[in-house]
Amino acid sequence: MSGAALRIDTTSPVPPYEQIRSQLAALISTGRLSEGERLPTVRQLAADLGLAAGTVARAYRELEAASLIRTRRGAGTRVAPLPEGAHRPDRAELAALARRFAAEARALGAQDTEVVAAVQEALRE
Repeated sequence: MSGAALRIDTTSPVPPYEQIRSQLAALISTGRLSEGERLPTVRQLAADLGLAAGTVARAYRELEAASLIRTRRGAGTRVAPLPEGAHRPDRAELAALARRFAAEARALGAQDTEVVAAVQEALRE
């Protein structure tokens, strides 16, 4: 896994740690990052993304609290086995994702109808 797989929008109202957390969570839950795969160190990912190490550390802490990753001294940070049923997002997760998308789209000046059309188009792809 490389920092290049993640994108941070510094103009977004969503804090960078949350952008990292949500992108990594999506990569893990969809299987694009597989169980046991090693993640970059906090310092390495921070350098790759041009962020403070504390920002990446917070994202990793939240992912660890959600049991999506495990950090072991000497073994690094790795993708944890997904809990049973973890492959299906719950309504709260989907609602939070939709709110973040809507907030970012509105920050770009998009109207509600444009936001809905963008989502519908993405679902068709």
